[in-house]
Amino acid sequence: MRAVPQSLHDDVAGRLRARIFEGVLPAGAFIDEAALCAEWAISRTPLREALKVLAAEGLVRHEPRRGSFVSEVTEQDLGEIFPVIAMLEGRCAFEATRKASVADVQALERLHDNLQAHAAARRITDYYAVNYSIHEAIITLADNRWLAQVIADLRKILKLARLQQLHAPGRLEQSLAEHMAVFAAIRVGDADAAEAAMRNHLMRQCDALLELARHGKSRLTA
Repeated sequence: MRAVPQSLHDDVAGRLRARIFEGVLPAGAFIDEAALCAEWAISRTPLREALKVLAAEGLVRHEPRRGSFVSEVTEQDLGEIFPVIAMLEGRCAFEATRKASVADVQALERLHDNLQAHAAARRITDYYAVNYSIHEAIITLADNRWLAQVIADLRKILKLARLQQLHAPGRLEQSLAEHMAVFAAIRVGDADAAEAAMRNHLMRQCDALLELARHGKSRLTA
């Protein structure tokens, strides 16, 4: 049997991943293989290979005789994942602070200026986009491919629920203050303080998501 080109199922995986992250396929949704094959004019083989990729990433679960579904992030998942990613991103902030040049700090300052502007205007989607860019910039500055690889894997799971926490009362302002604390430490070259501030920022995100879940304002399951 002829092997399916790697690029084809990677492309399909990318399309599916985008639909999940954009909420077109929400948590718990059934993935209709026949409909997707017809829409994208592909056979079942690349789609099923793509589903295996997303299952390995934790974005999709397969149920025998029922099919594939978008994964749901549970409270237990959050309680287990956030302490790990807080530790990892905290280490990134530590290493980034030690390696950042004057130009790097200036670039981070511009990002934080944008973050403040979006927070003031309560543009949550734009705020989240810049927030993501700041985390990515710090990970890049850390220049540790092992940290980057593990964080990327965990962030795919958290992305299923993370944006919701900014809708919690007062969370947008808290998030901004936490980010500014991380940046203040990086700007003065205090690596230990940057690490502690980043860990605090991630764990406060976890607290906000769990609070939303307990009040029934998110899709998280018990």
